[in-house]
Amino acid sequence: MEFFCYHRDRPDSAALRDELLEKHWSYMDGYAAQMIARGPTFAAADGTPTGSVHVVDLPDAAAARAFAFDEPNYQAGVYRDVLLRRWHNLLGRTMWDFPGGRTGGDRYLVLGLGPERDAGLDVPADRDELIAYGPLLSDDGVTRVGAAVLLRASDPDAARAVLAPERYADVEVHAWQFGGRPS
Repeated sequence: MEFFCYHRDRPDSAALRDELLEKHWSYMDGYAAQMIARGPTFAAADGTPTGSVHVVDLPDAAAARAFAFDEPNYQAGVYRDVLLRRWHNLLGRTMWDFPGGRTGGDRYLVLGLGPERDAGLDVPADRDELIAYGPLLSDDGVTRVGAAVLLRASDPDAARAVLAPERYADVEVHAWQFGGRPS
């Protein structure tokens, strides 16, 4: 089962986040084989970390909750909240398979939140800039409750355009980058 996890940072937690970076990476190393995508989000204005995205394939909801809430930054109080949802990988690949590579261009997380106003989420015909794309689902995996997209785009407005805003209660756009240990 695929899960989307977005830990949102607590205000003024950047120093603690930096202090725990190696513990965070070591924890994530244990999930390397299950990882579909990962990386931090940032405030557009000044580049301050605002959260951490992980898309991971785990056996069940209990394993996903353990993944999200045993994470060292969560345990230490870096994060103010966690969005944890079933997810479905419509691209069928990991971020490491993205043809655009790890660098070059601006990257974004786009979240369509709230009940979708129609039943479908189709992969756009132009998928060259999509890194990860799929619906956020209810715990039973049946009901669509939103969408999560990682993509390369020229700016936040272009990133937002990947989801039709009229289909969601809210659409969020966050600056994002590929995560993991530097190579």
